[in-house]
Amino acid sequence: MIKISAEFESPELAELAIKRVKDSVKGFHTSAITYNKISDKAVKLRNGNIYTVIPTAVTSQIYLTAVMEFPASEDVIEEPYRSRKTNASLYCEDESADNVRAILNAMGALKITSAKN
Repeated sequence: MIKISAEFESPELAELAIKRVKDSVKGFHTSAITYNKISDKAVKLRNGNIYTVIPTAVTSQIYLTAVMEFPASEDVIEEPYRSRKTNASLYCEDESADNVRAILNAMGALKITSAKN
């Protein structure tokens, strides 16, 4: 059994590469991905708007509110936390390791390493 680790630019790229390995390599066993979950919040802020509701005085009879709207920016989350870098670990048989590494390389993986388990 060999553990192959690789780094990807985003979780989506890692998932696509793992799916390609699952579909085309015999001897593949399991996989896992890890990434910074806070980066998902930054992605959601990219094309959104932030709304601020300003209430009127509590003593008034008619409660009219004002709404301020401005574009959201992912800059509110600091740069290291916006990183979508993803680490993928794949476990396969010894004879399938070359095929797995080749697919990961073709799918844009960086820093591909292997370790015998």
